[in-house]
Amino acid sequence: MDWSIQEIARLAGTTSRALRHYGELGLLPPSRIGGNGYRYYDEHALLRLQRILLLRDLGLGLPAIGEVLDRESAAGPALRGHLAWLQQEQNRLAEQIRSVERTLDDLEEGRQLMAESMFNGFDHTQYKEEVEQRWGTDAYRAGDSWWSGMTDAEKSAWQQQQKQLARDWQTAAESGIPADSDEAQALAQRHFDWLSGIPGTPRGASGGPAKEYFVGLGEMYVADERFAANYGGVAGAEFVRDALEVFAERNL
Repeated sequence: MDWSIQEIARLAGTTSRALRHYGELGLLPPSRIGGNGYRYYDEHALLRLQRILLLRDLGLGLPAIGEVLDRESAAGPALRGHLAWLQQEQNRLAEQIRSVERTLDDLEEGRQLMAESMFNGFDHTQYKEEVEQRWGTDAYRAGDSWWSGMTDAEKSAWQQQQKQLARDWQTAAESGIPADSDEAQALAQRHFDWLSGIPGTPRGASGGPAKEYFVGLGEMYVADERFAANYGGVAGAEFVRDALEVFAERNL
């Protein structure tokens, strides 16, 4: 049994254009092409598409996805790994929800807040497996050591810098300027410099963030609502992604 490109696009919540693009990159070739020129996809192709979409949700760029698919050709073990990550993320979010619900109950009932339970699910080490899966164990180890070694004042200053950069991105996106404008590219340079100061960031020839990593982050901002929220939602994240892609093509 196979499905037309229009049927697959509808089922997967994507577009025929995206599927054709995946095919052109060698990520998702059609199972067959009909006499009418239409592309058709079988069950094997559906499994491959599911993996592509899962990897995009993890923040990988398309070139990196191709490498993963080539390296892990067996769909079963790879999907089990993806499933384990998704279940971990589900558990983390559920714990955060319970923590916030308890805090709200305490506030509304006038009870004393219990510090021991207020931050369940918020420990940054909850991202350990996610970071290691995306960028490797060395990246997590270096980043964790850097963050743990900072004073409270240094952590606060770094967080304020990140928040100001996110606000400036959101303002730029709302202004309607193009992603390749001087203003947007100045923000992309700030983003590049900000990432350059984080140990564990995959490095490129310039000494700053590697091109695939830099572009992949932009993709992740769009795919992951946790990050898109920093830029005012998906539309803002798409603006950031496009500006980072322009910067990468010009400079990396």
